[in-house]
Amino acid sequence: MPLHLTPTFRDALAAERTRRTDHRPLAGMWVCTGSPLVAEICAGSGLDWLLVDMEHSPNGLESVLAQLQAVAAYPVSPVVRVPSGDAVLIKQVLDVGAQNLLVPMVSSADEAEAVVAAVRYPPRGRRGVGSALARSARWNRVDRYLQDADAHVSVFVQIETAEGVAAADAIAAVDGVDGVFVGPSDLAASMGLIGEQSHPDVVAAVHRTFEAVRAAGKPVGVNAFDAALARSYVAAGASFVLVGADVAILARGSEALAGRLAPAAR
Repeated sequence: MPLHLTPTFRDALAAERTRRTDHRPLAGMWVCTGSPLVAEICAGSGLDWLLVDMEHSPNGLESVLAQLQAVAAYPVSPVVRVPSGDAVLIKQVLDVGAQNLLVPMVSSADEAEAVVAAVRYPPRGRRGVGSALARSARWNRVDRYLQDADAHVSVFVQIETAEGVAAADAIAAVDGVDGVFVGPSDLAASMGLIGEQSHPDVVAAVHRTFEAVRAAGKPVGVNAFDAALARSYVAAGASFVLVGADVAILARGSEALAGRLAPAAR
């Protein structure tokens, strides 16, 4: 009997837009520990999506696979951020079953087009064919996976440089780009304001990116751990946001615990 894959993050965003007349973004968090157990805990939290990070976290193919398997039983969309737009790595991440990709540091339409080509099979792209060997097609148990692969994968690119902001309209207009995610941290650094994600110039650049992406008819998201800033970005039209990270929650929580108890024990 043929198997069916879950809807993509693109589908989840479209369903939310259809379902509600008011604007509610899909709220998510970073999953950076590399632990399937932590990923599963986060998957059952009630959040809409999780970002499994391979760029700044100790995640490789094996740990990404284990985390995708761990969260598969929960009503949450896992998005995998690859460390770069490398076509070989993208192929491997797709083959272990990632259905939603986020590619960082995309600063031009040409770079976005290269990402899309890495995700699509020939003749529309250059993804290598290995579905019979791969979890992506459940080892050829998903009927017509090769023919319908585009429907099973969503592609998001990350704008996080001043050059990317300037090219946001062209990037968002690329066929096959399902949405754009804005990274204020690296954006601030590229603007000479490292560590100042809430600087007015950085916030203004984020807003310009929002306007360009929305004008192209694509959903736009943003990383915003600060609650007030997150609310302002939602009001400006963010369709999906990251509002925390597993490692940050553990770090701040353990610090708070030590602050309450350790001084009294000394």
